[in-house]
Amino acid sequence: MKVRLLILLLAIFPFVGIMAQQGSIKFTEYDLPNGLHVILHQDNTTPIVAVSILYHVGSKNEVPGRTGFAHFFEHLMFEGSDNIPRGDFDKITLTAGGTLNANTSQDRTFYYEIFPSNQLELGLWLESERLVHLRIDSTGVETQRAVVKEERKQSYDNRPYGSFIEKTMENAYKVHPYKWTPIGYPEDLNKATLQEFMEFHSIYYVPNNATLSIAGDLDIENTKKLIEKYFGDIPRGTKDIYRPNIIEPEKIAEVTDTIYDNIQLPGVFMSFHMPAQGTPDSYALSMLNTLLSDGQSSRMNKAIVDQQQKAVQLMSFPFALEDPGLFIILGIVNVGTSPADLQAAIITEIEKVKTTEIPDAEFQKLRNKVENDFVTGNSTMIGIAENLANYHVYFKEANLINTEIERYLKVTPADLQRVAQKYLTPENRVVLTYLPKPTEKN
Repeated sequence: MKVRLLILLLAIFPFVGIMAQQGSIKFTEYDLPNGLHVILHQDNTTPIVAVSILYHVGSKNEVPGRTGFAHFFEHLMFEGSDNIPRGDFDKITLTAGGTLNANTSQDRTFYYEIFPSNQLELGLWLESERLVHLRIDSTGVETQRAVVKEERKQSYDNRPYGSFIEKTMENAYKVHPYKWTPIGYPEDLNKATLQEFMEFHSIYYVPNNATLSIAGDLDIENTKKLIEKYFGDIPRGTKDIYRPNIIEPEKIAEVTDTIYDNIQLPGVFMSFHMPAQGTPDSYALSMLNTLLSDGQSSRMNKAIVDQQQKAVQLMSFPFALEDPGLFIILGIVNVGTSPADLQAAIITEIEKVKTTEIPDAEFQKLRNKVENDFVTGNSTMIGIAENLANYHVYFKEANLINTEIERYLKVTPADLQRVAQKYLTPENRVVLTYLPKPTEKN
């Protein structure tokens, strides 16, 4: 979105939290009786606080014919509640000196506000309101239907190469719900009824499917009392939460497609199936991505963009997801070069990794960058709040915020070669070639 992440009868419900002992980011975590998981990080160095709530629902929890619901609710949950007039959610936050945002992925939806720390209680009230008193009516639904349609036009339909993620997922997945993107398909949202939206909300937007993560200038004990005040009496969800266990079949042959778009320069978009996040090979592939394309001094940028000048832009990223995701490489073709030439140049760099040992100095530089990026990811209060929530939801181990770097540092040069050989293969890839639409003849 453009405006667009307990102290109840301790004798009966003992405190089940921990204080992280390793690393520099200390936190307290515990569960309310209604299933809401709470994580608190106290840092009183600056008078700000980030209030976030992560719902473990994304586009993969949807079903064919009714896609886009999780992303739709990312918008709808700013509509207001029984106690917040329509359109006032943003106004209340901004008037109090705060900012807010939300985002939806294949696996989860994340909402947050950043406030001056004296407005912590306001942030808790706002999030509790849309958890338990969200307004779901025909006016809000129709308003947000129109908003999502417009977002799709701007981000997918009318943006050069804007459809590449959607086309990539459709070509890479045949049975897994990752085959559609969070924005979904317009016809599915058009057909959805008010009752279907209400049912989706009643299943997924409940305390036992949510993680409340707060970081910043707070007092732990006072914050626990406020959380009990605003969230303690919200009822636990009682409906079954759909967690798909669909396994995408292993690819045995390359998939290619050509897309004609309103562009001036052709593009090459390659993707390879990769294992789920948190697996040893996912860390090796993440580091391989850094080696190949992260920064101007990376291998592909130096060789293909600077020296060969076959691309005006080149990048890759591991689209690591809760279930097996994709390793994506994309390049915009330079004038005088064909898409086939650019694809060949990319494959040449991949083959070098497969066949040639990575020099010690280059690998040490790679490790240094990975460590720096890891630290940078925890440099803001909202970054810490989101990472704590992610680690809890995906791995049931929030303390990975301090220790996950150890998993990266276990990766060896041999591991980079091995995963390149195993995953970056012709039979495991999807190649999309974007070409300018033919000029219409008069």
